[in-house]
Amino acid sequence: MKMRSDTMSNKIITIDVVGMTCAACSARVEKALNKQDGIINATVNLLQQKATIEYDKEKIDPDQIVQTIEKTGYQVPLTKRTLLVEGMTCAACSTRVEKVLNKIEGVTKANVNLSTNKAIVEFSSGAVEDETLINAVEKAGYKAEMEMERDIDREKELREKEIKSLKSSFIISAILSIPLFSAMFFHMAGVDNILTNGYFQLLLATPVQFIIGYRFYKGAFNSLRGGGANMDVLVSMGTSAAYFYSLYNLLTGVHEYYFEASAVIITLILLGKTFEAVAKGKTSEAIKELMGLQPKAARVIREGVEMSIPIEKVEIGDTIVVRPGERIPVDGIILEGNSSIDESMITGESIPIDKSQGDEVIGATINKFGSFKFEATKIGKDTVLSQIIKLVEDAQGSKAPVQRLADRISGIFVPVVVVIALVTFLGFYLVGGSFNTGLINAVAVLVIACPCALGLATPTAIMVGTGKGAENGILIKSGEHLERAHKMETIVLDKTGTITKGEPEVTDIISFKSLDKDELLRIAATVEKSSEHPLGQAIVRKGEEELLMITEAEDFAAIPGKGLKAIFEGKTIYIGNRKLMKEGGISIEIGEEELLRLESEGKTAMLVAIDGNLAGIIAVADQIKENSKKAIAGLKDMGLEVYMITGDNERTAKAIAKQVGIYNVLAEVLPENKAEVVEKIKKEGKLVGMVGDGINDAPALAASDIGFAIGTGTDVAMEAADITLMRGDLTGIVTAIRLSHRTMKTIKQNLFWAFFYNSIGIPFAALGFLNPMIAGAAMAFSSVSVVTNSLRLKKFK
Repeated sequence: MKMRSDTMSNKIITIDVVGMTCAACSARVEKALNKQDGIINATVNLLQQKATIEYDKEKIDPDQIVQTIEKTGYQVPLTKRTLLVEGMTCAACSTRVEKVLNKIEGVTKANVNLSTNKAIVEFSSGAVEDETLINAVEKAGYKAEMEMERDIDREKELREKEIKSLKSSFIISAILSIPLFSAMFFHMAGVDNILTNGYFQLLLATPVQFIIGYRFYKGAFNSLRGGGANMDVLVSMGTSAAYFYSLYNLLTGVHEYYFEASAVIITLILLGKTFEAVAKGKTSEAIKELMGLQPKAARVIREGVEMSIPIEKVEIGDTIVVRPGERIPVDGIILEGNSSIDESMITGESIPIDKSQGDEVIGATINKFGSFKFEATKIGKDTVLSQIIKLVEDAQGSKAPVQRLADRISGIFVPVVVVIALVTFLGFYLVGGSFNTGLINAVAVLVIACPCALGLATPTAIMVGTGKGAENGILIKSGEHLERAHKMETIVLDKTGTITKGEPEVTDIISFKSLDKDELLRIAATVEKSSEHPLGQAIVRKGEEELLMITEAEDFAAIPGKGLKAIFEGKTIYIGNRKLMKEGGISIEIGEEELLRLESEGKTAMLVAIDGNLAGIIAVADQIKENSKKAIAGLKDMGLEVYMITGDNERTAKAIAKQVGIYNVLAEVLPENKAEVVEKIKKEGKLVGMVGDGINDAPALAASDIGFAIGTGTDVAMEAADITLMRGDLTGIVTAIRLSHRTMKTIKQNLFWAFFYNSIGIPFAALGFLNPMIAGAAMAFSSVSVVTNSLRLKKFK
């Protein structure tokens, strides 16, 4: 994307356009853009799928340009950029940066995370320049740079550098502050010595105030220059008031000094910041652990020679050798050999899984026993591990709706506190007649009120919660979905592949004509060979096992939700349900009794008709997963209303539902109608979750308030879902909902403590019951307590 200024108000912008297929499309977009008032010239390149537009920014903005393209029937894809922001110290800072970024023309959404010091900005592809984002942040008084490819070692180095700087500042500050603190007791006892000497105190307090405390002045200056006010403003105002008033008294010969208050406040805040930095580092440990799983090298065979190469140089199609005890370098398919593989770091499943030729293997999992060769199919950013890391990173950078209240408060917090401090000072000075008391109490108000804890309350809990989820094979897309899972009242479970294994087996073959069972199976298996339906595949497998040779039918046609039709050996064959037979005008009277029996046993009975007559029934049963019943009981224990949705007829569906303890059954629902059914339940005013694993579940997952995809299913379902379970096990849903409850409980505790410190502390300080040094300690440790509380989530099992 390029953007340059031509005149004072003219700009050129290049926007990505998706969906153009021919010259008529590009001409249509071009025509629509050139019609707009304010667009000087627009050219659309079909090959590059880009539109280059020169426009007058006084008359039209990038948002309107994007809307014009979309009204023409094409899409402008959204893109995300991550900025690393330096200098944010509290919730007021992150709120300020977020406000500034959201005001930029073209930006659809910006989230700023105080815990990670990152801003994630979403905008229409090409509508905003990196430089524009950086300039906006810098104008607000902070430093920013674009995050490049994630470098875990670089992040660790930066974090360690920050902790080291804070530690050394704290130690120096403590060494200089302890004598000042001691002097206070000598002064109270009426004992004069060098420690109570004003000039000696000035000598110790000055480096603490202006060298160690420089970070607060710098932060305050940048914040005020950007038009906001943050924690640094409060700290620098409070400590400066105490310092300069003491200096004034020293120069005028009054023996009332408060150098110890300003120095000890700075020391205690630095101690709190050190603990906070260490704890914040621990909140993102899940990401670091996931990144650490990636092997550094791979053993590949090239031109017949086995060689070890860095992981970055592995190419798709490479043959890779893995020996016992080694981590698998990238994703792929086994070519030869077999083994048992520990996939617990990806799926949370502790039992190793047997793999042989043709099976898929996941990068970073551990080969336990045998040696094997496999072909690399996914490398770099496309591997399962990289996708998981990306998903967890996005979730950790997101916001939960519960945070909005904290953001709104922190945006107006600092100016309000300054007013309260001023009122406190004037109250004691004008009414009580004491300048000293007024000043000290005003300093206490300024110091106790810093909104650090408020900004850390939600993001730290979300970081630990989503990280903990990833450790257990539960991938949560964002903080919003985590919060929504906690509020969910109803959950709809797809039957096939979710409650059941999705691998049906033939259980009964019943013939009504002179055909023997083998002949009926031969005809059905031959016709079903062209079908991709799991039930049809079960018949094919049975046919191949029993009869070995199966040919193919002609004129095959699948009839969605009903069955199929084909010509075989000159005869018209129908295989399917009652609806299909009725449509074909075929009587099923002779099979009705058997049909009812099979369906009452929870089996799916498929009717086979030859040349308009019912020839037999083949029953297929899908085995229930061993943990389904336990998981459904767990969901009901949490007060959730559980539904099962399936394309099966009502009798079969109810028989299976009964086995697992579900009484709300949605049967005979065609794949395309699943989303409608979910919408119907939502209209009853319920917050609905949907669990599925197939392509046909994707619309329903997207339609639900919160979609859960079983990770053993398809990529499409996982893409449409809000929470993905890497294991094909329903107990993961129970764990995910329990985790959301625990995370939300932690967030509420954090917000309570953050508000509690300020709402209790400010009145106490304003009424003169709080020494500034105690206020400094309370403020410093409010942040630490919030982060520590979030870290308790790591113990979640």
